Amino acid sequence: MDNGLPILNIATATYECTFGRGCEGVCCQEGRPPVEPEERKRIDDIMPRLMPLLRSKAQAVVRARGYLTDRQRFGHPMARNADGWCVFFNQGCVLHKMGADEGDKFRYKPSACSLFPIQQDDHDHWYIRQHGYKRERWDLFCLSPTNTSLPAAEALGEEIGLAVQYDAQQRAPAAAPSADSATEK
Repeated sequence: MDNGLPILNIATATYECTFGRGCEGVCCQEGRPPVEPEERKRIDDIMPRLMPLLRSKAQAVVRARGYLTDRQRFGHPMARNADGWCVFFNQGCVLHKMGADEGDKFRYKPSACSLFPIQQDDHDHWYIRQHGYKRERWDLFCLSPTNTSLPAAEALGEEIGLAVQYDAQQRAPAAAPSADSATEK
């Protein structure tokens, strides 16, 4: 599958999400994804609709301290945990569910969650997280290449498409001011 995005280990990586088929969302357990400013705005905009969907412990934490921590990853605040789970987890990701109900499961999810298990390394090279690759330490069933023979290129079509979009945005030169804005005073 040629998607135009160079992914270092795409030819050998395997992946199969088994959420609801033996996995109950372990990637959200202790999950603390970074939340970028535009993602925060989208979440803030739906928070009144989102709150009733959160677990009761997550609602209490969000009311008391907000859904973001002061800790940062990749320069962005991270989602808070409640009782060992991402505050947005309630029998699956409520951000995913709300977006899917509106026609785009990625609409509200932080990019780190939407792209999982696709990631960029320290040199901005894309790769599929796998046990034994780039010193992957997260011991998740879905990251073990011995647990499935499903090629990641096949299993992650939507996520790869999203990574293509993110990559294009990252590589796009900053928009030059228009001629009209240059003459405005």
